[in-house]
Formats: sequence, structure tokens, C-alpha cells
Amino acid sequence: MSKVVLVRPGCTDFDEQKRIQGSLELPLNDRGQSQLTKVIDALRTLPVEAVLTGPCEPCASVAAQIASSLDLKLKERDDLRNVDQGLWQGLCIDEVRRKFPSVFRQWEDAPETVCPPNGEMTTDAVERLAAVLKKPLRKYDCFAVVASEPLASLISFTLRGEEPDDLCGSLFGCCDDNLVEVIETTGTNGHRVGVSHLIPLAASVKAGSGDDSSDE
Repeated sequence: MSKVVLVRPGCTDFDEQKRIQGSLELPLNDRGQSQLTKVIDALRTLPVEAVLTGPCEPCASVAAQIASSLDLKLKERDDLRNVDQGLWQGLCIDEVRRKFPSVFRQWEDAPETVCPPNGEMTTDAVERLAAVLKKPLRKYDCFAVVASEPLASLISFTLRGEEPDDLCGSLFGCCDDNLVEVIETTGTNGHRVGVSHLIPLAASVKAGSGDDSSDE
């Protein structure tokens, strides 16, 4: 059994504006930086051995801060880059619906069958995820993966052995505190089946508020 700690990197300006980031690189905004502090505190309670991430922002810098703060191995993998949303990137969902009505309707109904114009198929992203996660699932008992949406949701679906049938709501990052998802997986005939739960960040910070932050 492997435990995967899936970390969404936190809020960017595009997330607050409900714009599709895809493979575009953006920094965390002030709200995202505040979320990152809570994420790091939450991860202190877990037996994480390494942090994996893709090459794009904000994932790369978030993973680096987590690894540095918790003295963990940091591994960057190109196949953990976010899903390329092509010409949809930078647009609000209403703009996508208006400019690409037929493709967007199909994407809502069956996202695995649709490729955004100049973008990447969901099935292609799932294939590269399965390949890049195969080794750490064998190597580590517990590791973290920092990934933006919708890649984060695809990782969650893949590890739980489910079809990515509802991705419309995961085009954007998290402006709330549902950023850390712990997925416990078991392997069966080469397939992964898992269960997950979210760590409530506010509660974890409150529980540790009386601790001396200098003790690590």
C-alpha cells in the first residue's frame, strides 16, 4: 500500500478570476501564499518521504518551499506538467462556452473524448501520469505530489481507479482550503484502487497553534 499526499498549490489571480490556467505559468497571489503556510503545517503531521512536481509555476515553487521547510527530497518530472488547455487558456468558462460551444458541450459530457483546440487530450495526460507515478508508488510508502488543476483531479481519479467523468469543476485551482488530499492506494493486477480524504487545513493549523514553531 502506498499513501499519496496530493497537494493543490493554492490560489492564483486566474483562479480568483475563474480563468483557465492550463500550462500557463502564474505565481501564487497573497491568498495562495497564506494557504501554502497552512499546507506546510498540515504536511508536518504526515510521514512524507519525498515531494514530486512538474516544471511549471506555481507548482515548482510550492514544491520547493514544502521540500525546504520539511527537509524532503524534491523531484521534478516533466510528465507532471499541467494539462495543456490550448486556446482555452486565459479564458473564463463563459468565454469558452461562447467561443467553442459544441466542443465545450462535448467536453462537459465526456471530457476524455475531447481535445481543446491546440491542447492536450485528457486520455494522453492520464497515460503520462500512470507512467510517471509507477516508480514512486513502488519506491515510497508515502510521498507528496504537487499538481495544479485539472491535473490534480486526474491524479486523484487515476489513483482511485475511477474514470475522469467530471472535470468541468476542476478547471480552476482552489481558492478555499481544500488543498491536501491523502490517497491510500493498493495495487491489484497492475491497477491502482484507492480511497481518499481531505485534510482540513484550518483545523490543522488551529490544533498546532500552541506549539513552538522553532521545534522541528
